[in-house]
Amino acid sequence: MPTDETILITGANGEIGHGLIQHLCSSHQARIVATDIVPLDSSLQAACHTFVQGDITDPALAARLGGEHVFTTIYHLASILSTKGERDPELAHHVNVDGTLGLLRLASDQSGKLGRPVKFIYPSSIAAYGIPDLETKQRDGRVVREDEWCFPATMYGVNKLTCEHLGRYYAQHYRRLDQEAPMRIDFRGLRFPGLISALTVPTGGTSDYGPEMLHHAAQSKPYACFVRPDSQLPFMVMPDAITALLQLESARRENLGQLIYNVTSFSPTAAEILEMILRAFPAAQITFAPDARRQGIVDSWPADVDDSAARREWGWKPAYDMRRSFEDYLIPSVRQRYA
Repeated sequence: MPTDETILITGANGEIGHGLIQHLCSSHQARIVATDIVPLDSSLQAACHTFVQGDITDPALAARLGGEHVFTTIYHLASILSTKGERDPELAHHVNVDGTLGLLRLASDQSGKLGRPVKFIYPSSIAAYGIPDLETKQRDGRVVREDEWCFPATMYGVNKLTCEHLGRYYAQHYRRLDQEAPMRIDFRGLRFPGLISALTVPTGGTSDYGPEMLHHAAQSKPYACFVRPDSQLPFMVMPDAITALLQLESARRENLGQLIYNVTSFSPTAAEILEMILRAFPAAQITFAPDARRQGIVDSWPADVDDSAARREWGWKPAYDMRRSFEDYLIPSVRQRYA
């Protein structure tokens, strides 16, 4: 990536933000402009050219960012996750949708300054799916394509699906009244499965029972898992998630047949995750105490997703299967973290 490239990363303190900034810092020479509602983690400060603290829904923040920089790529990571979003759905909509809309406008304006489309990389979620009941999931929701079962049961999922459609609109239809010709953005979205990081602590996602089991076991703390042992979702470790974002960003636009792509790696049950953890931490005190609300959300998400379009069109292939995810990445890293 050339040195005249400037990248904006929102939600920089989150799980994906940490991994993305560290990777870009070590492998690219582009300027990184980061923003978050709280001060930037000290471990990331040296990697960023500029950090701007602020609320992503504040028009003044977007105005400042757009006035001081011309971005070639925007990674919009800031959001309120599923569990917190169910506690305050109106706030979730404001942050997740209104915040995204403001950034899409910024990307459009920046595209005009650049004279070419700004790339807008958007991490969507498996929460965009909504399967009506467990019986249907077991029968028809084992492996789901991007265009199937898009009836989310959570505000977070509704927000993600809405923002996918907003991105499609700004990429294909948006035109300001004062523009003679439309200046559209290059919107690209990934529907992530549950993400597991060894470097950051989970922060309120419904799929966080996997990483929560691991982090509690590594600290010798008891943990009551909030889903049934047979609950099954697709997962991916953070290094693969970062790779997927970077691969999609670097793909040639003419090779992309769609704007939203599934990506995944492995699809275990909660019991299978526990089995892997107990191999490394045999004294772990993990029990199952399903929470009806969160269990219902997990049951509405597919057991696995079809990511063949990403594999075919831009070469997606995870480096970590379940065994390697735990044995080579997660277990060694959490051991070191809590040593």
